[in-house]
Amino acid sequence: MNGHAEFEALANQHKDEVYRQMLRACRNREDAEDVLIEALLKAYRNIDQLRNPEAFRTWLASIGRRVCWRLKRREAIMPLMQLSEMEEHGLELASDAASPEQQWEAHQMKQLMESALETLPQACRRVYEMRDLENQPGETVAKALGISLTAMKSRLHRARTLMRDRIGATVA
Repeated sequence: MNGHAEFEALANQHKDEVYRQMLRACRNREDAEDVLIEALLKAYRNIDQLRNPEAFRTWLASIGRRVCWRLKRREAIMPLMQLSEMEEHGLELASDAASPEQQWEAHQMKQLMESALETLPQACRRVYEMRDLENQPGETVAKALGISLTAMKSRLHRARTLMRDRIGATVA
């Protein structure tokens, strides 16, 4: 594969699908965005290793999963590194238990989410639960509900919009 333009065309064609995969792997938008950018950079630097342009999406997703795994591993090790550094300076750890205020805020947010979820139309609610709360793939949700993938996406978009509006109206 040769050329910046060819890489750019492949990246543009497949980045959205790979981003969705990274969302599922990383479990948050910020990490998924960072992982996708790093994966694209690594892919660009190592494009000579790609023998078949048809395999680009799979190859990019594989790079992204490795980047995400390293990120999660680094996040898991970080508290140990911080503890070690604190011990070197003779500092004590603060309790990692949530403060009463934080517990109350978390409880309030959970109640707010549950209330907003209960107000969704049943068809939208089930799609939202399966897709966003249970992290099931779109194709699986559509098949389980006996609807087309397009209908599932439409209901999910409507559910997310309604959730955002209802939570925003309550918080504002």
